Amino acid sequence: MTTASTAGDTLAQRMPAVLRASLGPHWEFTADPDHIEVQHPHRGTPYRPPRRSPSWTYLLDSLENSFASSGAVRDASLPLRWGRETELTISSVQALDPLLKDGRPHTYRSGFLPQPVVRFTGQRDATGQLREGFLSAFVNVSRVQPVRNLDEYGSILDSWLTTLSQLGFHTRHLRIYGKLRPWRRRQVEGITLRFAHLDLTLGDIVLLWHTDHPDRLAVDLGTGLERLAWARTQTHWEELIYGRFAHAAPPATLDAIRTATLLLGQGITPAARGAGGVTRRVIATIDTAAARLGVSAVVRDAYDYWSLIGSPLVPWPEVARAIEEEKTGATRSAVRS
Repeated sequence: MTTASTAGDTLAQRMPAVLRASLGPHWEFTADPDHIEVQHPHRGTPYRPPRRSPSWTYLLDSLENSFASSGAVRDASLPLRWGRETELTISSVQALDPLLKDGRPHTYRSGFLPQPVVRFTGQRDATGQLREGFLSAFVNVSRVQPVRNLDEYGSILDSWLTTLSQLGFHTRHLRIYGKLRPWRRRQVEGITLRFAHLDLTLGDIVLLWHTDHPDRLAVDLGTGLERLAWARTQTHWEELIYGRFAHAAPPATLDAIRTATLLLGQGITPAARGAGGVTRRVIATIDTAAARLGVSAVVRDAYDYWSLIGSPLVPWPEVARAIEEEKTGATRSAVRS
């Protein structure tokens, strides 16, 4: 990461004043040249989660309607098989690649983007298991779009706080914080602010621009649908994600089946390398004993979830068969060797 440009420094200096104007007087600001924190004056009040957990469909519909009301209409998800700098789509921000990486005045997608992604960078405990709040595959709920100026960035953050309020999060429990100093990765520069509910960071809102075209700004606001639901309901993480199967197998196996279901459902079959190599590695981590009686019930449950975001290309029975066949073939090879 290298030092950002003078244009980035100017944006950073203007950021506190822009946010004050966008968010209004009902927030407390703490800012210095390097950091900013925005909190509600009555942040000490207790949070009371809803008595009933909202359905995934309700959350998605609420997000879509709220984003649309602020001008961010839902756009189609990116293909899961990416094949450019990454084998798979790992973030909705990849929709901005033409603008940010190539310097061209267009994007692949723009607006509200519920994007299934696969990434293996989630935090892990001392035993190597994913910590609560992290998954190998999840829905990256995002608003990605070009913006004309910094004021529009502030307006998008303000409308996001309104969206969270409509979902049942009270502003008194929300916090915005981050470093004002711009960062740079190759030809892309940005300023990242994070938003949290109580002590749980939900996601971030990033102001981005191409180094050679600092006037072409873009916003990437993102969180995880699953993390958003977890913060709102305060329920047990594994029960939220896996439902009635939460205790049917080790969490790592359930995570692998869920991830493999997404990959295979999009036609990314096991292979020696490339995107298919990811599918093969994921299936290999499924506990053999847990999968011995078949994975169809867990696959069907995960398949229904991924179907909320978009129609899979492969029927769920074929997905289950592919997992079992790959797992059986790997086991036979190990026995022969």
